Amino acid sequence: MATKTTKAAPAAKTTKEAAPKAAPKTAAAPKAAGAKPNALQQPLKPSAELGAIVGTSPLPRGEVVSKVWEYIKKHNLQNPENKREILADDKLKKVFGKDKCSMFEMNKHLAAHLKS
Repeated sequence: MATKTTKAAPAAKTTKEAAPKAAPKTAAAPKAAGAKPNALQQPLKPSAELGAIVGTSPLPRGEVVSKVWEYIKKHNLQNPENKREILADDKLKKVFGKDKCSMFEMNKHLAAHLKS
């Protein structure tokens, strides 16, 4: 039985043709003016102990963490041998409740000092 043979498709052109670029995606429509912020954007009031580090005005949780890290780096409070460990000074001892704290458990201690 004879088999059919088909011709190969012509080779692609060697010159690059500029493909039209897709338009950049636009940002989602802005939320309504009275929309409630999500849990991470909700301003929270820090306790007096935490307020000594980040200020007393209400801040979103993300900004509180950023300001605590600024304080830690400014005062060189990371353990030089283990950068994941924070060596608390007098102000941070009041927040953490102990002399040392890992960076992973820091948020647990901060949450205890934030009220809505």
